[in-house]
Amino acid sequence: MAHTNPIKTSDLNSIFLPPEMIAPIFQKSVEQSAVMSLANRVPLSMTATTAVPVPLDVPTADWVEQAGRKPLSTGGVDIKTMSGKKLAVLIPVAMEVARSNAAGLWTQLSRDLPTAFARAFDRATIHGKTMKGATGPFPDYLAHTSRSVTLGGTTQANGGIWGDLVKGQKAVIDADWDYTGTVLDHRMKPTLLGATDTTGRPILVDTTQPGTGAALAGTLVGEPVAYSRSVSGKLRRQSGTLDTGLRGIGGDWSQAAYGVGMEITIKISDQATYIDEDGGVHSAFQENLVLLLAEAYYGFVLGDDGAFVKYLAAGGSS
Repeated sequence: MAHTNPIKTSDLNSIFLPPEMIAPIFQKSVEQSAVMSLANRVPLSMTATTAVPVPLDVPTADWVEQAGRKPLSTGGVDIKTMSGKKLAVLIPVAMEVARSNAAGLWTQLSRDLPTAFARAFDRATIHGKTMKGATGPFPDYLAHTSRSVTLGGTTQANGGIWGDLVKGQKAVIDADWDYTGTVLDHRMKPTLLGATDTTGRPILVDTTQPGTGAALAGTLVGEPVAYSRSVSGKLRRQSGTLDTGLRGIGGDWSQAAYGVGMEITIKISDQATYIDEDGGVHSAFQENLVLLLAEAYYGFVLGDDGAFVKYLAAGGSS
């Protein structure tokens, strides 16, 4: 989509880019997050914690005689509290680049920022970690579940990797939860496509919609599947990230909810200073830079991590 308000280097100090330019970036970040594509979205208050109702079971209705005592539901609703946590990234850009190719710069940002935000959110909600490996912003995270299945444990005669996934699905369902979707590491896609039965016929028919750029990509064991590099923890072009051995998490996504406190804001300045990873202080004015600060607020809660099962690579320990 063409933008009528391109980035300008005149009057850069302390201004926000207009909402019509930011909205597509925000939407793409939601689409590219595997967890957001399956979890329930709820409103998030930025002035206080948000009470999030998490269904413990479907309410039970029953038949009753005229004027008889009404049956008490055996279902229930738990309450979890969600608070907004800030996610931010500061990007230094050479002034020459901003001036000579503003349209190209914006195209690059429109492609990279949604990926950066989606990866950080998925890593926090799946592993409970920041991108640098510190304790994440949310007290709940999906890999905390004690249910696990090691991939490769089922013989080809009994379904192979497909049998492993069904085993995990069965563990969730046998515990009286619903199995409504799976998030997988992106490397699982060729593994699944290459899986065959004992006669050599492919087990999985790929239902991915090409060219969408979204995490949600078809179905697996009869339910939606979404892919994310944050599942394994090993991210391309991201130093310091390690493969945890986690290859997927599936379960009852009615037990997971996220909120967005505000849309992504991008502030630009050619006057501010910033501190690099080594502690060095840099002046945008002195070094002829444009600084772009992107920020957003997200929240996440998990009702019961027992509603999920994690799939591990052989030797995995997540």
